[in-house]
Amino acid sequence: MREPHPLGTISHLWRYPVKALRGEALAIAELDENGVAGDRRAALFVTSPNHARSGKTYRGKEHNLLHTVEEASAAIALAAARAVQVVAQDHGPYFDAQPVSLILDAWLAEAERAAGLALDPLRYRPNIFARADPAFSGGESSLLGATLAIGPVRLQVREATRRCVTPSYDPVTGEADRAIQRAVIEHRGNVMGVYCTVQRSGSIRLGDPIVVEP
Repeated sequence: MREPHPLGTISHLWRYPVKALRGEALAIAELDENGVAGDRRAALFVTSPNHARSGKTYRGKEHNLLHTVEEASAAIALAAARAVQVVAQDHGPYFDAQPVSLILDAWLAEAERAAGLALDPLRYRPNIFARADPAFSGGESSLLGATLAIGPVRLQVREATRRCVTPSYDPVTGEADRAIQRAVIEHRGNVMGVYCTVQRSGSIRLGDPIVVEP
């Protein structure tokens, strides 16, 4: 059996109270089976009957400025300016796949080198952004199925995170740069980060080490 080995150290924590809207930085995060407490508990749903997303969530993919606003009322106004009617619902959590997302700075650095510019990790909307341990050089696929220990919390890595057009939108200005999407597609197989489920609840905080268990 392999020994436990370090993966990295938490440098940023975020939650996104309303799905697709601006994130909130945390110093401490409480995790349970539903992910980070307060994460994606609300979402915008399209009510325009002829819209392709009618009855479904209105996402960053549908509007490049959603990630730049924090309040649902502001997002509703942005949608209305494009003749799309949406309403906020708070019966979540509303996740695309699994409840916790994690990215390592080493993975982001690969995309930065390919794109030729610095990338804000918030483009990819992780819950956990970590500095990779110098001894770790694997990609996302090397962690699939692994259990990650962070203090009392245990996460199981379920899948690599495949990316859409949304990270090409600047999280501050909404400006699009499709070179970022091309870089991830061509140099990282369109993958950035991993999705995890929570096996054991508890608190995690900035500076906590992340260990890959045997």
